[in-house]
Amino acid sequence: MASVCLLLVGLLVLAAGVVALQKNSDGGETVVMEEEELLGLFEVMDALLEDPSWAEMHPQPCTDTPWPGVQCEISQDPLIFHVTKIHVGPDVLIPPCKANANLPAKSLLKLPYLRTLSIFDCFLTSPVSLSPTLFGAFSSLEHLALESNPSLHGVIPASLGEVANLRILCLSQNNLQGEIPKELGGLGSLEQLDLSYNNLSGEIPVEIGGLKSLTILDISWNGLEGRVPYTLGQLQLLQKVDLGSNRLAGRIPQYLGKLKRLVLLDLSNNFLTGPIPQTLSGMEQLEYLLIQYNPLNTGIPLFIGTFRKLTVLSFSGCGLTGPIPKYFPFLRNLTALSLDKNSLNGIIPPDLGTLPRLDQLNLSQNHLSGELLFPEEFINRLGKRLDVRGNSGLCTSNRLYEKNISLYLSTPACLHSAESSNNKSWAEPQSDDCKKMKPSWEHGIRSSNTPVLNQDLLLPYFFVWFLRFLFLQL
Repeated sequence: MASVCLLLVGLLVLAAGVVALQKNSDGGETVVMEEEELLGLFEVMDALLEDPSWAEMHPQPCTDTPWPGVQCEISQDPLIFHVTKIHVGPDVLIPPCKANANLPAKSLLKLPYLRTLSIFDCFLTSPVSLSPTLFGAFSSLEHLALESNPSLHGVIPASLGEVANLRILCLSQNNLQGEIPKELGGLGSLEQLDLSYNNLSGEIPVEIGGLKSLTILDISWNGLEGRVPYTLGQLQLLQKVDLGSNRLAGRIPQYLGKLKRLVLLDLSNNFLTGPIPQTLSGMEQLEYLLIQYNPLNTGIPLFIGTFRKLTVLSFSGCGLTGPIPKYFPFLRNLTALSLDKNSLNGIIPPDLGTLPRLDQLNLSQNHLSGELLFPEEFINRLGKRLDVRGNSGLCTSNRLYEKNISLYLSTPACLHSAESSNNKSWAEPQSDDCKKMKPSWEHGIRSSNTPVLNQDLLLPYFFVWFLRFLFLQL
């Protein structure tokens, strides 16, 4: 039925002629479309949408019968409409994608002026793949976004590397397999590359260093292996790099420190090893540093204290050793700090509790010890977002323990709290402490039960004794 409707609309278009301008009822001229391009649009929408009458309802999609997912522009010579954007996604609810939606390559090639093609949540059940001969002809395509399509599978076509004007390439949350084509390194105008949440394998191609305009690189949540290519340090405009949740190995590369504009660096959930190179101190604009769950087996580097814009820092499960550095209180923008599941030792710096924006602090499962000296207001503010469990040598002051503030922290009360020791008064009896402060010769001279002679009776007593002594001598 859909093909019959499309055929009828196609005949109507052909009957209108091939000219770009038509006479309207007032004798003026109306801008129209080339019928080949219009038919291509009808075929694409028929392949995507669950509406066999879409072409009948929108015979003039650029003018009188528009649809929110289609945009057109007028060329000046000749004066004619061209389709420049097709968008299908959840924000355009009617009509929905059909169950057997597909991407017709031949029909798309009839839209030579298409600059944006974005399809979200459309290919859900029937398998769909990207034609290797499709994108080479799209010289005008600037924005390609095929996201959240679980039945979109197969490899990324190498022909995408021939779309010279491409600025945004987003193929995330699909089911794509194979390697990242090295041909993508020829996209000198590409600003954003997002291939996250697929099943890509192999190594990151060194040709990625050719993406000189790139600001965002996200290839997380794949099965990529090998080392991080050194050419990544050549992309001076990068602001976000997310390589997390892959199988990357080797040391954290030194050349990442050349990325002076980097705001986010995510290397989490890989097999990267330490030590963390000192050259990373060059990333002065860094706000998010996520390296959790890598076998670094090193100490927390001192240069992190220079990242004054840092808001989120995660080193969970990295095998970190040594004490917690004392520079963290200088990171005044810090909102989340995760150092859990390591082998850190020593005390918890009390000044961590002075960070004004800190909203999450996880120091659990370490070897930290001593008394937890955070302010009561800080502990109450964070609540369960403060986690210090699993540190057997850690304790809480008696005052906080008695207020039940430390119950969810799972830390016992300190036997000799520094806080209670500092509050002792000399006016209070201190058992045997006062006795110990007296000279040794005074101890035991008399007790509270020893009778004391009245000093007023001593002189008469001595005089009577003296007279008796003289009488005996006579």
